[in-house]
Amino acid sequence: MNKKRTVGKLYGGLNMGWPAVLLLAVLSAALTAVFLIVPVFKNTSFQRMGVYLEAWVFLAILIMSNCKSPLESAMKTFVFFLVSQPLIYLLQVPFSWQGWGLFGYYKYWFIATLLTFPAAYIGWYIKKRNWLSLLILSPILCLLAYTCAEGAQRFPRLIVTTLFCLGQVVAYLLVFTKTPAQRLTGLALSICAAAAVLLLRPAVNFDTAMFLPDDPVLTENAEVVEGGEGTIAVSVERTGPDSMVRIRAAAFGDADFTIRDGDKEYRYTVIVYEDDAGHSQVEIKER
Repeated sequence: MNKKRTVGKLYGGLNMGWPAVLLLAVLSAALTAVFLIVPVFKNTSFQRMGVYLEAWVFLAILIMSNCKSPLESAMKTFVFFLVSQPLIYLLQVPFSWQGWGLFGYYKYWFIATLLTFPAAYIGWYIKKRNWLSLLILSPILCLLAYTCAEGAQRFPRLIVTTLFCLGQVVAYLLVFTKTPAQRLTGLALSICAAAAVLLLRPAVNFDTAMFLPDDPVLTENAEVVEGGEGTIAVSVERTGPDSMVRIRAAAFGDADFTIRDGDKEYRYTVIVYEDDAGHSQVEIKER
């Protein structure tokens, strides 16, 4: 009972004023940058904070549940992500070979940041502890259950991820539902959704934008003329000073591709592989 009270205080009994939100944004950004920069954290649960959602789900729900209205929840969650996400990239700039080019990846997080406003407005209603709360919470429970199961497959390297996600599922079912029927429904839904995704997902489903290793400045005429299709598909994502290509892979392996830009040709090999932590990774090398 004491543990339940402690968890309940965490999700509803904290003073989540604006100074606390901004401090939380700065501290979480700094911690994430450390996990991404320091080599000892590579391919661990800690590095995932800079790539995956489970830690940010925890922080978002922490903020939402300690707000007094849906609008306050939306505003504070939005500002939290608006401050923390670009700060993560900014702190990495001096330590990355890409330098300011790192911000080419931020546009995806910026889109996600915009979505946090309506999501946190709706998400505030999980505090009502009814069936609507469970409905709103269900996608999060499914995501966490799936991540927990995926982490368990990478034992012991991702044991922290597994326990962290499991703890969130248990805590949210205890705090944001009221009856045993609601809790059992939420638990069953989480387990079934995670099992379905693990069983039905393709072995590889990789989609990312990458800078090219020799930093060419591509023009609007640039196109992939060789090797742009198949299980590893390559296309020009962006031209100009921060030129990027988009890589979509349905299988691990490597593929050669050529970009033609006017009278210039750039030849590369893309390699898609699984690292020790079970993450899909990609490298591009010049030929």
